[in-house]
Amino acid sequence: MADESPCTCTTLRRLTRMVTTAYDETMKPSGLRVTQFSVLRTLARLGPLSVTRLAAEAGLDRSTMGRNLDPLEREGFVRITVGEADHRERVATLTEAGEEAIVQATPFWDAAQREMARRISPSTINMLVRQLQ
Repeated sequence: MADESPCTCTTLRRLTRMVTTAYDETMKPSGLRVTQFSVLRTLARLGPLSVTRLAAEAGLDRSTMGRNLDPLEREGFVRITVGEADHRERVATLTEAGEEAIVQATPFWDAAQREMARRISPSTINMLVRQLQ
């Protein structure tokens, strides 16, 4: 078994956890985790979205999105309302406080981006994305 190559899935999962931890540590002074920041930026870019669509846009499953939205709603960064056409649907909307949270967190995210670009060249990341699509 010593000559077996490492499991690609396990290796990539370990790598993504390490990257997420690095971003979270750098962003800690903002009070946001990188996944929360990503959710806020998605809402800023696309406007109000159903929680299901927001999860798809962020690359998360719906239950994980719900866990990410709960603290954002408690902090007043997003507002969750009932859908107009389907009352079972929940719609997330970015608030002014959420817009301000993005502004405050962006310098920390930028720093994390620079550090990752120093460790892993953007061309390597782009190549990996292309190969995995």
